[in-house]
Amino acid sequence: MTVHSQGARTSAPQDAPPTSAGLRKTPPPPTGTGATAPSPRGGRKSLPSGWLPYALVAPAVLSLAGLLLYPLVKNVLLSFQQVNKIELIQRKAPFIGLKNYTELLGDAQFWTVAVRSFLFTAANVVLIMVIGSLIGILLNRLGTWMRLVLSLALVMAWAMPIVASVTVFHWLFDEQFGVMNWLMRTLGFAGYEQHNWFETGLSTLVIIAILIIWGSIPFVALNMYAALTTVGAELYEAARMDGANGWQTFWKVVFPNLRPFFLVTTFLEVIWVFKAFTQVYAMKNGGPDRASETLPVFAYIEGQAQQHYGLAAAISVLTILMLVVVMSFYFRLILKQEEEQ
Repeated sequence: MTVHSQGARTSAPQDAPPTSAGLRKTPPPPTGTGATAPSPRGGRKSLPSGWLPYALVAPAVLSLAGLLLYPLVKNVLLSFQQVNKIELIQRKAPFIGLKNYTELLGDAQFWTVAVRSFLFTAANVVLIMVIGSLIGILLNRLGTWMRLVLSLALVMAWAMPIVASVTVFHWLFDEQFGVMNWLMRTLGFAGYEQHNWFETGLSTLVIIAILIIWGSIPFVALNMYAALTTVGAELYEAARMDGANGWQTFWKVVFPNLRPFFLVTTFLEVIWVFKAFTQVYAMKNGGPDRASETLPVFAYIEGQAQQHYGLAAAISVLTILMLVVVMSFYFRLILKQEEEQ
């Protein structure tokens, strides 16, 4: 339609898109690979999203490298050097290659301590996992108030400092005024008037094992109780309807669901018990006659007491390698478990 007025203006067709006066239509931006989106804040470029996780983890990695990696590298270098008391006085540290390692691998005492350490670790871990799991199951069956009391007792035992707990065990097994000698006499056993519980290396290791088990059970028990809360009640009801007893219910229902818990907890306990130093050294300094030494205590005595620092560094490196070899089989179990899930 044409409207005649002063100025003779003609209207646009109705199907044409409206345009603003004085503005020119611009084509849309290209969508090719070379196009970049405008920066939201005045041209400031943001970090690519792929690098963000690495940037967040970088401070922790650098801190660990400074606190752990650097001492580890220095320790490895020290294991290839001869550093004894004379070298410290002369301020020399000559490289001697693999001499420290060959000396250790040919030393019968080193292998005795290594076997003792592995047997000691295995016995402790088995008892810790069994007793801790049983107490965790007990926590799951108790009422609210009894569960609270037992949980507080476990936390108090777990929170006690190691040196303080070692002092308490010294009092318990004291030769003259110890509670254990009094208890054995009360029960009617003869020969416990002034019995020395630390007379042999085996008896000393048994007492140390009791101390380590006592201090490690709370971790396993509380974790076991927390893991049991994730098992649905319908699984127990189904097991009861099928006629399963308590042991069958645990082995067929509870254990398969808590297998990751057992794998991870056992892995942590192996590391903690194997590297236990304070309990062994503070109890009897690895005695009597160095018969209760484990590998960490053996390395410490060789380095600090005997001042064979290069040899002690080699002991620590071999200890790490042994632990890595043993735990590699355990890593395979954990990875296999994750693949099955």
